[in-house]
Parts: sequence; C-alpha cells; structure tokens
Amino acid sequence: MDLFEEFERIEEEFDEWFRRSVREMPGWEEIERGVRVYGPYYYGVSVSIGPDGRPVIREFGNIKPTRFGPRFVEEREPLVDVMEEDDEVVVIAELPGVEKEDIDLRCDGRELIISVDTERRKYYKQLELPSEVDPSSARASYKNGVLEVKLKKVRPERKGERIKVE
Repeated sequence: MDLFEEFERIEEEFDEWFRRSVREMPGWEEIERGVRVYGPYYYGVSVSIGPDGRPVIREFGNIKPTRFGPRFVEEREPLVDVMEEDDEVVVIAELPGVEKEDIDLRCDGRELIISVDTERRKYYKQLELPSEVDPSSARASYKNGVLEVKLKKVRPERKGERIKVE
C-alpha cells in the first residue's frame, strides 16, 4: 500500500467515525426531524449577441443573487428570448413540465408577466418589452415545453401640427 492509498483509507475511516458520532449525539433525532430540505436548485446563463452587436447575458433559474449571498426562491425563472420584428414582438419561454391551462399571461402594453403556479412547478418572469404593444392583439401557443407569445406593436401616432415650409 502506497502513501496515498493509506491517506485515503484514513480519510474513509474518519468520515465513518464522524457520521457514527453525529448519529449517536444526544438529541440528534430531534435535530434531524427539524431539518428542512430545499431544492432542487436551478441556475444558468444565456449569452447571445444583441441587435447592437454587444453581448446580452441573461440569468435564469431559482437562485437570486443578493448582497448577502445567493437566495433560493420557490419559483423558477424560465429562460426567455425576446425578438423585436418590424410589426410585432415575439417572446419565447421554456416552461417544461406544465400544461397550457396552467400558464397565466398578463400584459399591460409595456410589460409581459409569465406565471405558472402548480404543486409540481412554479415559474415567474416579468419582462419589459422593447416596444409598446397592443395586449388585445396577443397570440400565444405552447408546445413541447416551449411558450411562444406574439404581440403586435403599437404604431406611434404623429403628434403636433404640420408646419408648411416656404
């Protein structure tokens, strides 16, 4: 047996001794019953190139950074992609494991809220749209865990009075 194998054996013995000692501590059963299990945890980033040629980094998941360290939130933030076309805004969101009846969409013209609140899955995303849209024009479809929302842009009205050029 070489030196490294001996260290591994000692480490395994110590781990087993520690686990056994903790289980034999007085009151361990009460502590174990009061332990709350959190999770599962999801966190990721999506990196793409924006229309201005600069990188766009989006975070998603159910871990939120705070100044005191990461914080677990019950609802998961879905991965969302927003595309601005000539006459509409298209939002694509990944919402695996839900039924279309469980998806709640809200739009006020400048913001879109995607929400799912079931016993098994919770998603929430509030996003600012790149252009003002007409909420009554919205069309949404959900297939294979992917939600697609299409919203027609509001055409800006011309304001002011026409000035004649002489």
